[in-house]
Amino acid sequence: MNAKNLVLIMAIAMLAACNTGGLNRSDGTYAPGVAGEMDIDGLLVGHRLMAAGEYELALKAYIRGAAQHGINVDTLSAMGSANLKLGRLWQAEKLLRQAVDEDPEFPPAWNNLGVTLVEMGNYPEAVEAFRRAFAADNGNSDQIRDNLRLALAKVEDPAYAAPNENGTFQLVRRGAGDYLILTTP
Repeated sequence: MNAKNLVLIMAIAMLAACNTGGLNRSDGTYAPGVAGEMDIDGLLVGHRLMAAGEYELALKAYIRGAAQHGINVDTLSAMGSANLKLGRLWQAEKLLRQAVDEDPEFPPAWNNLGVTLVEMGNYPEAVEAFRRAFAADNGNSDQIRDNLRLALAKVEDPAYAAPNENGTFQLVRRGAGDYLILTTP
């Protein structure tokens, strides 16, 4: 290839780069953007993935939700709950403690922190977390009341498993739905 042909090819390439067509055309048509540009709520997607048992994907959706909504009690609590379901207890505890620091009157964050503490074997602190959740919820949640009752029984006898319940603790989140966490044998 001689120098004239190389210069001609480079000139055509530079002119093509100046064209208004392509990915961002001025006539209103364009190629699809990245997923972050869509108006899909990451928290909603995460909640649905949690309900479907897809905890790793839910965590990623919650992280996208945090990018959309900012780091707040909802996103911290959601990411903590996903980490809890993935067995990442230390990460879950850290996120849920941040959530209750952000909003001390948010029952789901207190409840889910209590579930995390139970999973870690810290029953007395779990009882306190469930009491705060119960108080913040004005005693309206049967799930939180059941969790508090089970945690109190665990304080009295750490080997306790409620009859016909297998020692089940329930995760609570804002909105519809709940998630079950089974205590380790």
